[in-house]
Order: sequence, then structure tokens, then C-alpha cells
Amino acid sequence: QVYLVESGGGSVQAGGSLRPPCAASGLTYNRRDCLAWFRQTPQKEREAVAFLDSDGNSKYTDSVKGRFTVSRDSAGEILYIEMKNLKTEDTGMYYCAARERCTIATITWFQEALYESWGQGTQVTVSS
Repeated sequence: QVYLVESGGGSVQAGGSLRPPCAASGLTYNRRDCLAWFRQTPQKEREAVAFLDSDGNSKYTDSVKGRFTVSRDSAGEILYIEMKNLKTEDTGMYYCAARERCTIATITWFQEALYESWGQGTQVTVSS
């Protein structure tokens, strides 16, 4: 059983930075796993933001390329999303998601239905 717990969201002004972590338990780093961040706003459906598999392959949605970076700690227990130069349109609830026995080659990374485990989310609010 995989459990995901996000934290570290908050309120920042445009141009600011945040680095929320997602703590993962039950996910073994040396297995082939996929982790991703999604976000949801009242105006839009939940969308994929960033992806990282255990081989180090990453993907980003176009709107965050060059500003967001995903990484994983050496123990494989924490997934980070470093968000820089935040914009008001980045406001939303950010969710961590996981799928076991997975690589970038075996998953359409932005399809939320393919992920097996989800966290409860952490709110990010960016003000102008």
C-alpha cells in the first residue's frame, strides 16, 4: 500500500518560490515507479504538471517548463516540486500521485486515471 502526503504549500506573491514535498511510504525506490504532481483549480479540471520516474526521466506541462523542477531524495521517499517565478495562474491545489512498476516508456504521464495512489493535496496561492 502506497501512502502519499503533501505539505509545504502556502501563499506567495507573484515571482516567489515554493518547494512542497510529497512524502511517500510503501514505495520502494529501486523498483520502477512513476511519481507526478497534478494541480486543480475551480476553473479547470485537474491537470498534470510534472512527472519523474525512478530512472530520472522527467516531464513538464508547457506552462511550467523552465520554472518548475521535480526531484526525489536519495532514499526515494520524498518527491519535491521546486516552483520558481510563480505566477497567479499557478494557484491551485497540488496533488502528488504514484504508480508502481512503471517507467516513462510504459505510461502516458499526464493521464491521471493511470495513477494508483494519490495524496490529499496542498494548496498553493499566488497573489499579484
